Amino acid sequence: MTTVTSPLAGRLIGLSTVPDPVFSGAMVGPGVAVDPVREPCEAVSPVDGVIVSLHPHAFVVVDAGGHGVLTHLGIDTVQLNGEGFELLVAKGDTVTRGQAVVRWNPAAVEAAGKSPVCPIVALEATAGSLSGLHEDGDVKAGDQLFAWS
Repeated sequence: MTTVTSPLAGRLIGLSTVPDPVFSGAMVGPGVAVDPVREPCEAVSPVDGVIVSLHPHAFVVVDAGGHGVLTHLGIDTVQLNGEGFELLVAKGDTVTRGQAVVRWNPAAVEAAGKSPVCPIVALEATAGSLSGLHEDGDVKAGDQLFAWS
């Protein structure tokens, strides 16, 4: 069982409401999204594991059980070419839950005309393998989002 915690503080929203069809249609996997607080912050690892994919706007951490969790910082933020994002770890690094991975500013993303909403996705999972999934309310970094079995 993998417990996935929030990489960010903000408000939980359902993945189906994310303004991107790849996420809203759960094409990459089930999960939830966080509408982040609009202040500079650090996105932290949602699980203990290894950074297998790392971009300024997104990262994937795979835990010891082989569960990959994608944190995507904003929608269409790849178009910002890394502007406003600072990587704090490297691909291949082992990280612990709550460790800072990327420093960014959701308000600057919004000012650039992009949605700062952050999908947190259980890659290649089935919807039935997630439990305790909440899609509303406020969340702090480190709060449990869902369990993945």
